[in-house]
Amino acid sequence: MSKLNVLLVTYAFPPAGGVGVLRAASLARYFPEFDIRFDVLTTRNPSSVGSDDSHLRDIPAEVTIHRTMTLDLPFGIKKWLKRRLSGKQKAGLPPATKAAAIQPPAGKPNFLKRTLQELLLPDPQVTWLPILTRAARRIVRERQIDLVLITAAPYSNVLVAERLRKEFPNLAIVLDFRDEWIATAFDVAAFQFSSSSDAAQAFARNAEAHAVKAATAVVSVTEAANREIRGRYPQQPDSKFFYIPNGFDATRLRKSAPTEPKQDGKIIVTYVGSIYASTEPTMLVKALRSLPQEIKDRFLFRFIGQVEDNYRETLLSLGDLVELKGYLPQHQALAAMNETDYVLLISHDRLNISAKFYDYIGAGKPILACVNPSGDIRLRLEELRAGWWADSTSVDSMRQLFLDAAARGTSLAGTFQPDQEKIATYERKPIAKKYAALLHSLAGK
Repeated sequence: MSKLNVLLVTYAFPPAGGVGVLRAASLARYFPEFDIRFDVLTTRNPSSVGSDDSHLRDIPAEVTIHRTMTLDLPFGIKKWLKRRLSGKQKAGLPPATKAAAIQPPAGKPNFLKRTLQELLLPDPQVTWLPILTRAARRIVRERQIDLVLITAAPYSNVLVAERLRKEFPNLAIVLDFRDEWIATAFDVAAFQFSSSSDAAQAFARNAEAHAVKAATAVVSVTEAANREIRGRYPQQPDSKFFYIPNGFDATRLRKSAPTEPKQDGKIIVTYVGSIYASTEPTMLVKALRSLPQEIKDRFLFRFIGQVEDNYRETLLSLGDLVELKGYLPQHQALAAMNETDYVLLISHDRLNISAKFYDYIGAGKPILACVNPSGDIRLRLEELRAGWWADSTSVDSMRQLFLDAAARGTSLAGTFQPDQEKIATYERKPIAKKYAALLHSLAGK
């Protein structure tokens, strides 16, 4: 194969932290091995939960990274603004004062809220679009780019596909959806106050339709998401839609050994990742509260990652049963999994698979999953024999999940036998090789 010149468009890239950078970082790390000259167009100041320099050190020197400014607000300010505009009450104020501080005068619309609804469609990161468009056009010309790979979320990134298609009619353009947008991620991706509006829904559907039409190919990370997106565009050929999963980086994971019995006899269950709408823990908390006291005394639940304010209080209501560790760089979070008996997965999503699922299976830790029974997570969990699951909407189902875990305790040698051969197919390097071959074929190289 001849060298393929690829430009990756990604809002967040190392040293930004969080799971949103992992797919882009892994492609930048491995693509150069597969006859790809790789350029990355990203932001200099992304709104991210934290930073993690370790991924940047893994990027080969021959990868060219172009960083531009974005007008997107810092993560902390954005969280505060969302609370204000979605009517969340201010802590520390009496109820009457809280309401007066947030609600507009009766009969008068909230001008700021309405203005932001119109400006920040489909998501707040759309403020990067003008700079992104100019930079992408310049890089395509100067670097003789053969293919542009646009990864989303944020979903405003896909708006650049139609703009590039108008200027470069023969350019190969690939949309990479890390999460399906319209059916499942829309309420999470949009500003909370705009997610239910008809205008926001219509904008998102129109934006995706135009982007899919402009694209050479559309890639999804789950088979269910691929079917969902494909089903929205029956006029498009089947050959336009592909499935390439996420994975785990074997070089970053230390294979977990069975945990040693702890002096206090606690069964430690660790959750790694953010707690937000798609992973909200309300029903889980009810299930844990319903356990007999002698069973609750045997568990400790550790949450590593960003917890949205409205769910923090819910988790803390469990008292000594829970520890909130906050955000940690990935290498520290992965190391913490080696000190746990089980890893916890929460997802109400029927189409997308949490990125943490792949780190869990790569580390070899048994999963306790509270998930959508019809979703792809349950199917993969059973296929890989990677753990046990319960219905995330059923208190009784989740209660039984933890009763069973307590009965097993920490001795899992006879009951936990994951399919290591199938799990190995989700390592990031072979996935990157498969993806590189697809890009070569799409660009005719």
